[in-house]
Amino acid sequence: MPLRLDPTLRDRLDASDRPLAGMWVCSGSPVVAEICAGAGLDWLLIDMEHAPNGLESVLAQLQAVAAYPTTPVVRVPANDPVLLKQVLDLGAQTVLVPMVASAEEARAAVEAVRYPPLGRRGVGSALSRSARWNRVDGYLADAGSHVSLLVQVETAEAVDAAGEIAAVEGVDGVFVGPSDLAASMGLLGQQTHPDVVAAVLRAFAAVRAAGKPVGVNAFDPNAAQQYLDEGASFVLVAADVAMLARGSEALAARWTPEPGADSRPSY
Repeated sequence: MPLRLDPTLRDRLDASDRPLAGMWVCSGSPVVAEICAGAGLDWLLIDMEHAPNGLESVLAQLQAVAAYPTTPVVRVPANDPVLLKQVLDLGAQTVLVPMVASAEEARAAVEAVRYPPLGRRGVGSALSRSARWNRVDGYLADAGSHVSLLVQVETAEAVDAAGEIAAVEGVDGVFVGPSDLAASMGLLGQQTHPDVVAAVLRAFAAVRAAGKPVGVNAFDPNAAQQYLDEGASFVLVAADVAMLARGSEALAARWTPEPGADSRPSY
């Protein structure tokens, strides 16, 4: 029986006449993921690298957001063929591989998400949600159209190789990570330092010259707008846990008085 599969981020980017805005989902909660999915953003990044997510929680979040038009992307914790196989089998259609610093590493990621003879993804479609337990007609032969691969450039070394990385066949887009890039440049915690921004823009130019879309993480609205003006095709502008942290801090500042202050709320 034919079964509809959702568009990948590659498909969304190809069809869009504007940049796509998204947010991180790092809480590990399918409830939070569903709340974010219904907000109207273009895409969500379910993170396994810096968040308390395992296979079970990723599966639950993919199921929770499936009813909404947002596109989920799963970032695996490493460029590992076993992890990529497992996440794809869960039904993730767009995956992001972190810390890719060379064309060779990018080619390894491509091989991990493709079935033989084009790659080395293990075959388990009868057992997995990806093919809806073999309910998707011709899934194995057509799996490439259901899977999109993004790779993350986030070191000074990777910026220098960004054009070669983007040019690898099977890489659908490059995502630049200013946080780790700043750290690799000796500017830890200074994502908006002029030298870091300049490095991000060098990566942009190289990726775009290779004919691939480029994205970036930018929680600062001014930085995000600058990157959009410079040609970013997709951006992450917030994270669920960061929004909860800042929102709860604002509540505490408003409703928890300092010692000795008037404890009565003002209306």
